[in-house]
Amino acid sequence: MRFVLIAAAAACCAPAAAAPRSVVSRIVGGSVAFGKTSDGRTARLYTLTNRNGMRVRFTDYGGLITEIDTPDRLGHKADVVLGFKSATEYEARNGLYGFGSPIGRYANRIGNARFTLDGKTYTFKPNAGPNLLHGGAPGYNVRYWSVSMRPFGINHGAVLTLVSPDGDQGFPGKLTITMRYTLTENDELRIDYRATTTKPTVLNLTNHSYFNLAGEGNGDVGGHLIQIRANSIAETDAMALPTGRIIEVAGPYDLRTPHMMRDGIEVLNAMGRGGYDTPYVLANAPRKKPVLAVRVTEPKSGRMMEVYTTEPSVQFFTANHLRGIDKGPSGRPYIQYGGFALETQHLPDSPNHPEWPTTVLRPGQVFKSTTIYKFVTPVDRLHS
Repeated sequence: MRFVLIAAAAACCAPAAAAPRSVVSRIVGGSVAFGKTSDGRTARLYTLTNRNGMRVRFTDYGGLITEIDTPDRLGHKADVVLGFKSATEYEARNGLYGFGSPIGRYANRIGNARFTLDGKTYTFKPNAGPNLLHGGAPGYNVRYWSVSMRPFGINHGAVLTLVSPDGDQGFPGKLTITMRYTLTENDELRIDYRATTTKPTVLNLTNHSYFNLAGEGNGDVGGHLIQIRANSIAETDAMALPTGRIIEVAGPYDLRTPHMMRDGIEVLNAMGRGGYDTPYVLANAPRKKPVLAVRVTEPKSGRMMEVYTTEPSVQFFTANHLRGIDKGPSGRPYIQYGGFALETQHLPDSPNHPEWPTTVLRPGQVFKSTTIYKFVTPVDRLHS
């Protein structure tokens, strides 16, 4: 979905990922400087690698995932997420995109920028027409997170921590959030979220990375094949806000079998939609363990990405608003449809739809959520 901050399932896809191999991922070089933000603070860039040569980089500024390097069918590596070269550039240029961003306190839209909880109505400054998008400013993607690098069993990763004060962005309750980034030997980037609150609040966390499996800046994603394990979507209006109706997938929204992204985008353009910005319903409640939700393949490179999640919804967005104005680390412009996002989350505007899976978090409860991005090559698939 467009990012404007400053700062149930079909049995069509493969089973869950196999258990990790018994070798150890590595943390490389601690951290390095990643440019300065306007407050004079130096951001730090952290790197994770595994024995297969996959590399993930992220920064304490915004908790941003800045790079994911994976091989193609010939073993040639490319960075498959859109981003910028430094924290300085992210601060200056990422406001309309949210590349690599953790989103909170409430990912996606809240209708009319208001909701009522326990009899009290909370109102916010609209930032997407009359609605609130991604919690408002300052977003979690422009704050410094505390980073602790540490091993997790046979894997390595990092725990990022952020404290969101009571009243932050207008939301009630002091929220303490941890994100755990883990790179496994199965070429999985796993994100585990955990949060607690001091007052009743609403919470919807996600990651807003944009992917191009041909490599960042390498044209549009129209030739990618996508398959989403969902029988229904939340119907949305012209502002991408749910109308309240859950409807069966049909036409360009029916992605239960692999479809070329370009085909659906063209139909949606003819309908005046501009491309995908669509909330798919995966389940009627969060799952206890991550379940395969989406598979995307880029035929030329052979790269495949599978998304597993405990969340009941995923927002599929085809970077409809990119216009070739900004360039990534490769120096190539990010053109329209130059990436796609798969934002695992609860449905947009859930605080105003009590019939949907709840986003309310109360004192004494612990919010937990997991999403896994698994990268597969044809060779991997033959031997799995």
